[in-house]
Amino acid sequence: MATPLFVRFQSTTRGPRGRFSGVFGLANGLARAGKLDEAQHCFWRTSNDWYDANFTNPADVDPTVYDARINPGATAWFKATAVHLIERVTGYLDLLEAHGVGCERVESSNPGRIIYEDEEQIVVIPWPAE
Repeated sequence: MATPLFVRFQSTTRGPRGRFSGVFGLANGLARAGKLDEAQHCFWRTSNDWYDANFTNPADVDPTVYDARINPGATAWFKATAVHLIERVTGYLDLLEAHGVGCERVESSNPGRIIYEDEEQIVVIPWPAE
């Protein structure tokens, strides 16, 4: 088996659109729904601000990258070498666990057709299920 080059944190169940939501989307959903207590909300806001300042949002570079008509099912993956970003996901996992939201780490050496890439991540159109 090939060494995993990419890492994704995603829901353990498919959402209404048949996709597995990513860790940030799951946490943002809890915040939007008002489900976070004060300490959790502070962690979420501070952590999102850190990622915004230290991690490129692919949609800022290419506004069509997550357009469902152009790139259906587009998902983001960390490069395994982006350890400084991956390590910070732990707090989000703890937050999700506290609310009973399943989230798992998935690794792949070839998660799909790459439509965006930078030093720390890729966005792919997943390969069709076999």
